[in-house]
Amino acid sequence: MKNHVLRPLFVVIGIVVIVLLIRPFYVPKDFGIHERGYMYGWYREGNIEDWKKVTVKYQGKEYCKACHQDKVDSIDRTPHAIIQCENCHGPAMEHPSEPPKLAIDRTREQCLRCHTKLLYPSSGRAKLRGIDPDNHNPGIECVMCHNPHKPSLEGLK
Repeated sequence: MKNHVLRPLFVVIGIVVIVLLIRPFYVPKDFGIHERGYMYGWYREGNIEDWKKVTVKYQGKEYCKACHQDKVDSIDRTPHAIIQCENCHGPAMEHPSEPPKLAIDRTREQCLRCHTKLLYPSSGRAKLRGIDPDNHNPGIECVMCHNPHKPSLEGLK
């Protein structure tokens, strides 16, 4: 073989050998170990207690439904039913005690996270109507014309 093939091959082999030599010192011993033996994945048995200490920030739609049944029912009859309340209203970690009301992001950028028209229909947002933000009322906040809790033609303010 020519040198221009052998040199890169030796470099790649060298990198693989270095990674294999360093890996036992860098990766924890219990990484990827499950009750059925070793499995690939990001699971680490020694990390369970660390994860138990993590505070859950997002509560889910069921949490909101306890006090805001009317809003959840209204949204569930629209294309926004596939979206969790906290996607727009922020995490409800300590609601209702602190803060008394969740901050509502009414910016155009917030709406465009889901409503920018996608060129491929197979995304999970295919059921939401997309717009071209450069041509559809640029510079105006969406909530000036649209009610996010009634996102249909009847939902126009």
